[in-house]
Amino acid sequence: MNHHKQVPLIGLAALMRMAYSGVDLGPLGAELVARAERSPDDANALMDLSTLLQLRGHREIALATQLQALGMQQVYSPPTATGEAAIRVLAIMAPGDLMSNTPLEFLLETSDVALDILYVGAGLPSPGALPEHDVLFIAVGESEQTLPLLKELENVVATWPRPVLNQPGRIAGMSRDAACALLKSTPGVLMPATLRVGRAMLQDIGEGGTGISSVLEDGAFPIIVRPVDSHAGQGLAKLDDAAAIATYLQTMPQAEFYISRFIDYRAPDGLFRKYRIVLIDGRPFLCHLAISRHWMIHYLNAGMAESAEKRAEEARGMASFDTDFAPRHAAALREIYTRAGLDYLGIDCAESQDGRLLIFEADSNMIVHAMDPLDLFPYKQVQMQKVFAAFRAMLADAARRQPG
Repeated sequence: MNHHKQVPLIGLAALMRMAYSGVDLGPLGAELVARAERSPDDANALMDLSTLLQLRGHREIALATQLQALGMQQVYSPPTATGEAAIRVLAIMAPGDLMSNTPLEFLLETSDVALDILYVGAGLPSPGALPEHDVLFIAVGESEQTLPLLKELENVVATWPRPVLNQPGRIAGMSRDAACALLKSTPGVLMPATLRVGRAMLQDIGEGGTGISSVLEDGAFPIIVRPVDSHAGQGLAKLDDAAAIATYLQTMPQAEFYISRFIDYRAPDGLFRKYRIVLIDGRPFLCHLAISRHWMIHYLNAGMAESAEKRAEEARGMASFDTDFAPRHAAALREIYTRAGLDYLGIDCAESQDGRLLIFEADSNMIVHAMDPLDLFPYKQVQMQKVFAAFRAMLADAARRQPG
């Protein structure tokens, strides 16, 4: 196949930016479909189409289209912002949706870093010759599906001739229950025990056969429950008593769930605040602060765009982060970095009522970006440029290191 004749990849960052700024993606979708029909070996057209379908909420057909593209070609190269690449990064990703891998395209959107993405996974052809690179970044996120792949990658990267960032064995340790076991004893951290339970066990607790405290070490109602491998709050619920379990299970067909004790982290003003922090080479950066009346906060449902007051608080939180929040939790954050052992790690957290760092989730594939509308979130650009600069600096440091 002659790659050189392919139309370049548009890439996730450019497509997401269009979606965020309200561009109708319909015409572009039609154009990509036409391109794929004209040249059946145009893998870039299929890969971009797959991304576009995901952004429009058509997950199943998007993933099928992605696999079709990956059957033809395993390496994809999003455009580099500047003509000249100063650092070349090869990222290993797994097939899947936008939340399956570290969002490198957002982190490198405006940089002089050339990114080649190599997709690996069961059933994919092996790629043959790999692109030249200065740094290898393992971007595969932890999930039930990717654990065998991460195991396999551990052996592969052990003898890799270039520096490797985010060791696969460490990523594998970030499942909800493993991360909890790893981090919950950290001084200054509050992370309620997370237990993985089968459906029958959950049913039994609901019927009163098993007491919650005999299953969960710090267990008491209310509890938080979610299906294993769900993200973005899908299937996440707070159950106030045993009777609520039966009702919950009626709507959830899954076989396995995570349960943990609910912690009320409301501030004195009655609002919940959730921080998304990334640790880059161990240094913490705030990527967003979502403020809501409801305990289950996602940045998109917290009403940040509707409230000038909330945005002003987020702007203050970003401006004062290095002199306020970060030093207050410095010891906890440092210990999390040491225990997790990841060069790049995302943490969703809050402050508990007794002043500890309450951790909801820690993994290497949280989405962070600088795509919020400038008129409403001007302060976010400044902050995210700091994050991107730190990420680039980490890549540059790694590129100078000899592997091993």
